[in-house]
Amino acid sequence: MGRSFEVRKVSMAKTAGQKSKVYSKYGKQLYVMAKNSGADPAGNPSLRALIEKAKRDQVPAHVIEKALEKASGVGGEDFFAARYEGFGPGGCSMIIDCLTDNNNRTITDVRNCFTKTGSKMGAPGSVAHQFDHLAIVSFVGDDAESVLEALLAADVDVNDVECEEGHVTVFAPATESHKLKQALHDAFPELTIELDEITFVPQTRADISADDLPMFEKFLHMLNDCDDVQDVYHNANLPNG
Repeated sequence: MGRSFEVRKVSMAKTAGQKSKVYSKYGKQLYVMAKNSGADPAGNPSLRALIEKAKRDQVPAHVIEKALEKASGVGGEDFFAARYEGFGPGGCSMIIDCLTDNNNRTITDVRNCFTKTGSKMGAPGSVAHQFDHLAIVSFVGDDAESVLEALLAADVDVNDVECEEGHVTVFAPATESHKLKQALHDAFPELTIELDEITFVPQTRADISADDLPMFEKFLHMLNDCDDVQDVYHNANLPNG
């Protein structure tokens, strides 16, 4: 079988690992949301939206069902959100969101990622002010103006509405996420949302040099390998090629 089999085996393991990471991420998020605000999607719009997002990311039904069943039981893990900020390779700004049941373990893991890549962990709030916390929703369409009118009529606070390549994308404050989606569904009942996320969008970008790129990529890989890390946001502008 030789070298080609070894390469394929590594590739398969990497893909399986990435899928496992995605499944674990959604499993935790679904469990926490269902535990805190009810495990019945019919009465929990936020949970229902998260389930729909998980399905779009090809999370198997059994992973979703297991998380909801777990949340419906007595006891279970007590996960809570933890956010860490700092400066990555090349001086870029980083925000790392985690869900953890052991804060000491998580902060140690994240700090190691900073330390081993010559990066600097910052205090809470040290870089978050450099990002906008936004809800982003995208769907097939070509009439941004009618979408904006419908959202304003529903008193939704909208940052921007863009139309590119047959898709309309709406940007709004993260706190408007549920209100935004409800207004869209009320105004356009046949609409199918293709992208639905709450994210940190950098206000400015930091150029990463070719020399800093390998360490930056190592930093991201190390964070991805941390079980408790859910999302990583940065303002790095990577060199082409």
